[in-house]
Amino acid sequence: MIKFSAVPVLAMLIAAGPGQAAPGDAADARAILEKGVAFDTVKGRGKVPAYAEYLKSALVGAGFAAGDIAIEPVGETANLHLVWKGKGNKPPMAITGHMDVVEADPKDWVRDPFKAIEDGGYLFGRGVGDNKFDVSMVVATLAKLKSSGFVPGRDIHLFLSGDEETDGTTAVLQAKQAKAAGVDFMLNSDGGGGALDTGNTPIGYGLSAAEKTYVDYRITVTNPGGHSSRPTSPNAIAQIGTAAGKISDYRFKPQINHITRASLTAEGTKIGGAMGAAMLAFAKNPSDAAAIATLSAAPGGIGQIATTCVPTMITGGHAPNALPQKAELTINCRIFPGFTVAAVTQELRALISDPAIKIEAVLEWPSPPPSPLRGDIMAAVGKAVSANRPGVAVTPVMDSGASDSVFYRALGIPSYGTSALFMREEDAFAHGLNERIPLAAIAPALRHWQVLITELAK
Repeated sequence: MIKFSAVPVLAMLIAAGPGQAAPGDAADARAILEKGVAFDTVKGRGKVPAYAEYLKSALVGAGFAAGDIAIEPVGETANLHLVWKGKGNKPPMAITGHMDVVEADPKDWVRDPFKAIEDGGYLFGRGVGDNKFDVSMVVATLAKLKSSGFVPGRDIHLFLSGDEETDGTTAVLQAKQAKAAGVDFMLNSDGGGGALDTGNTPIGYGLSAAEKTYVDYRITVTNPGGHSSRPTSPNAIAQIGTAAGKISDYRFKPQINHITRASLTAEGTKIGGAMGAAMLAFAKNPSDAAAIATLSAAPGGIGQIATTCVPTMITGGHAPNALPQKAELTINCRIFPGFTVAAVTQELRALISDPAIKIEAVLEWPSPPPSPLRGDIMAAVGKAVSANRPGVAVTPVMDSGASDSVFYRALGIPSYGTSALFMREEDAFAHGLNERIPLAAIAPALRHWQVLITELAK
């Protein structure tokens, strides 16, 4: 699913920088990543199962038993599930990521999107960042730990989903399997991460502990239509246009939780200026009108303080010389954690205030509350970040988009976005043209995951 993790104003918390890893690790991990990009795991192409088999072969080659890695077909996609049995009595932990990617048209790209190509210190390719980078780093780290003789103190479950960018079906299945296995918490490689300034200096790390709920609404108007030379009122397209304008201009009531208060406070202190002051003021008083106005005017600010709904697609009419018999509008909403789809639907109905307009949610994900900021998780993430970048602060953040974490949180499994990527905002092209990651990201990412896994699997 398309998402933005604490976007521009709160820094693009995804991606790369200098670091260390044991000799040979980076080359092995890069090979896994490059081969992974070659699988065009776009919805409808049926390539996810083959990619899953490749990842399984990498794990089996490191010493995992083939029987411990299940690849379960789910339609044209698949669910990969590794169980690494531990020696202790602690409840299991889970690590997740997704194998699918969004579409990429080769005609629009400078390079073949489904071939990993090195150029100028970067590796280009669709999914090279979202999410095959961290998937490859996790697989390489687990393989390295297994081959070195490491035995976890608790069971480790690796879940790799196959349709995170679209339907989320495999993640629903995984979350149920995790719940049945008694998983204590989940680390999501497809969330959180670090930010670099324009000079590649680390400026912070975001631990994703909450996310907004994704909902698509279909708003429909139908009427008899007729000949365009005999205009009637109301006109279906005009009605839809009026509704679209109301929704575009509408601002939901600002909200705050312990995650966004922490992220706004940390970011506001760091960036200073009018925006920093607004962040600090809102964190102190969520009713501060001046702070709300400043944050609401910034694309990266409004998503952090309230539910957002925006028109994204529109269709209508059937002939240029006929009155429209039908018009449809798609509204995409990102609902603040803890608020229901039903409540937002009711608010939209009241806003549009037109009984002839039908409003229905056609795609909705769960609306779980934020995950608790557990001491063991915070300490382990802090140690993993410090292993490469001493002194860089870890700040809880809320994703403005959605990820597989939502399905785990919905079943009561605390979930945390712990991507190992550090990246400059200007290098972030996930879901866009010429997606890339700095090659220098690989070595520190391996160290990040090694520290994080070994700390939490004691």
